Amino acid sequence: MVKKFDSNAARLKRHKRVRAKISGTPEMPRLNVFRSAKNIYAQIIDDVNGVTLVSASTLDKEVEGYGGNVEAAAAVGKLVAERAKSKEIENVVFDRGGYLYHGRVAALAAGAREGGLQF
Repeated sequence: MVKKFDSNAARLKRHKRVRAKISGTPEMPRLNVFRSAKNIYAQIIDDVNGVTLVSASTLDKEVEGYGGNVEAAAAVGKLVAERAKSKEIENVVFDRGGYLYHGRVAALAAGAREGGLQF
C-alpha cells in the first residue's frame, strides 16, 4: 500500500530541529510564525519565562482583507513590530516554524524588519 505524505508531520519535524538550536530570552525573544491556509499568526515569545510578549495575526481588526496572501503577511509583520516597539523589544530571533523561508513567511519577516525589528 502506498502511504500518503504527511506534510504537517514533516514541518513539525523541521520545527523541532530548528527549536533545538534557537531559544528566546528576555533580552532577545523569539519571533514565531504559524501559517495556515487562510491566515498567518506571529508571536514574540520569551522561552525562559514561558510567556508570550506580543502577538499579531490576520484575524486582528487592524489587518483588513483576505488573510492568506503575501500582502496580509507583510501587514502582520509590521503590526507585530509596532506592538514590539511599544514594549521596547528591538532584537528578536526569527523562528520560521519549520516552513520554507519563502512567500508569506518571508513577507512577514520583511514587514517586521520594515517595522523596526532586527534579526
